[in-house]
Amino acid sequence: MSLPEVQDLEKMQKDLVSKFFHGLANPVRLQIALSLMNQEKNVGELVDELEMKQSQISNQLACLKTCGFVTARKEGKFVYYKVSDPRVQEIIHLAQSVVADNANLISSCIRL
Repeated sequence: MSLPEVQDLEKMQKDLVSKFFHGLANPVRLQIALSLMNQEKNVGELVDELEMKQSQISNQLACLKTCGFVTARKEGKFVYYKVSDPRVQEIIHLAQSVVADNANLISSCIRL
């Protein structure tokens, strides 16, 4: 592989990693992912728990599912979602740990 091809692959990987984190950067998507880490739920359960509109939950679930953050299974007339990849759960737990250690710095950051 030539140097430009390697550089293109490295840039593409960086872009995809950035897009991965962007997927969890949305507060609604993060709330949904947190809710689905330990228990699968359907849209109605998420609507009740998060007190959001069904359309908002469904839209964000579609994004999370398309990007591989959550999986879905159909049971009767309901579709149940969950965070099935333990690596996604680990990344969220690591982020929570970093935030706990740096909450004051993060909350006062004006560059983000």
